[in-house]
Amino acid sequence: VQLQASGGGLVQAGGSLRLSCVASGSIASGGYRAWYRQAPGKQRGLVARITGGGGTDYAGSVKGRFTISRDNAKNSWYLQMNSLKPEDTGVYYCYADHPGPGSSWLTYWGQGTLVTVSS
Repeated sequence: VQLQASGGGLVQAGGSLRLSCVASGSIASGGYRAWYRQAPGKQRGLVARITGGGGTDYAGSVKGRFTISRDNAKNSWYLQMNSLKPEDTGVYYCYADHPGPGSSWLTYWGQGTLVTVSS
């Protein structure tokens, strides 16, 4: 399974972007789909995640501005980012996991897409 993230780019503060991630190959519909962000000089951190049942969690800094969604039929998930701020700049990575054989847990990462927000 490979994850392909897209949708990044350069946007002015206050603007919007929509990130997409599509999984190639078979991936179970359960588990989390998520977006992580790595800002320059910082560690990668969770931005938003969504469960198979549609439950969502957001980092405090993006709550109310970003919305994560998923389309299991298309093996895809999305991050709608509104009211972007310069501090949202970073490489955004998509992530997926689901139960594997026995008690294992399988995880996947996309290659990252760069979001740059200018002031």
